[in-house]
Amino acid sequence: MDRTDEILIPPDTDWLQNTDARRVCDAVSAEGGSVFFVGGCVRDALLGLPGADVDLSTNVLPQDVVRLAGAAGLKAVPTGIDHGTVTVVSGGRGFEITTFRRDVQTDGRRAVVAFSDDITEDARRRDFTMNAIYATPAGQIVDPLGGVQDCLNRRVRFIEDADRRIREDYLRILRFFRFHAWYAPADQGFDPDALDAIARNTSGLETLSGERTGHEMMRLLSASDPAPAVAAMRQTGCLSHILPAADDRFLGPVVHLEETLGLSPDRILRLAALGGTDVADRLRLSKKQTARLELIGTAAFGGKTLPELAWRHDADIALAALILRAACADQPVDAAELSRLEQAATAVFPVTAQDLMPGLQGKALGEALKQMEARWIASDFTLSRKDLMTPE
Repeated sequence: MDRTDEILIPPDTDWLQNTDARRVCDAVSAEGGSVFFVGGCVRDALLGLPGADVDLSTNVLPQDVVRLAGAAGLKAVPTGIDHGTVTVVSGGRGFEITTFRRDVQTDGRRAVVAFSDDITEDARRRDFTMNAIYATPAGQIVDPLGGVQDCLNRRVRFIEDADRRIREDYLRILRFFRFHAWYAPADQGFDPDALDAIARNTSGLETLSGERTGHEMMRLLSASDPAPAVAAMRQTGCLSHILPAADDRFLGPVVHLEETLGLSPDRILRLAALGGTDVADRLRLSKKQTARLELIGTAAFGGKTLPELAWRHDADIALAALILRAACADQPVDAAELSRLEQAATAVFPVTAQDLMPGLQGKALGEALKQMEARWIASDFTLSRKDLMTPE
């Protein structure tokens, strides 16, 4: 077991000091077994980032984890016991504990595993070197595959043979680009061995479910600047497999305009910038996401005016459409147009049905309101109730 003595998890790391997590570790190791924090929580602690979900790994068999947790007064839920995972609840919080494993058989989507007592075997079945770093409950780093330096250098590399890692689970192709977008510096290139292996295995993406693909793409597009990663996806042929007819040339300008306006990343706007065929279906978007995607695209390239969109829906959707329109035209966002959207979003139509009754009713009433509304919108929402009630 390779211990990296000169590097420790910062002692003030929340999960390292967490009483509930410590109770779980004490319970699992009560009969001499080993338990480690692993994966995202260790990676992010080394990078000084806010903590990810806390996952634990152990050489204790799953049935013994259940027994030891019960003996310590903790609830154990066999959430994935056939694959070695038990969720132990401590202080109302669930901690996933997985027994060391090695892959026996994989088909690109799921694996048949065998339990192991070797931490290096467990590390070798993970995806990237930065995710194969372990930490003891005392904060001591255990680095079976030399992932610490990759992590500190923010270098995303597959463990050992990239081609083999990808064939074990083709979702790792998308995870590679997502991790690069989130963790690698903007000026850092992509690992050439990884890109070569990805380019040879793009057809494997067709085996993934829309749910898994959509989840990864949404997380990728939520990064501060996913444009370089998406460009690499296009170059390796991945983008056309995920989103046929997608075009990433407007993604960078959209990201730039968001940053210029001080906005948080808008993954649906970025998806609208990419375009493509059957996007909502391919990525299994929710009804709300689908509606927003369609509104942004329609407004940016025709349909209702943006102020009307801001009034009928909300300023965020209209602003997204304005950004996309500006990005496609390679122009900055027009400040006057932005002000119009803000005013439109808070405008209140000054005429009600009661104002026109009983003189008008039924279809005639609806038609009159519709005509007044159109006049009011055309006036940039400035006409008063008196103006609208006065015949033209």
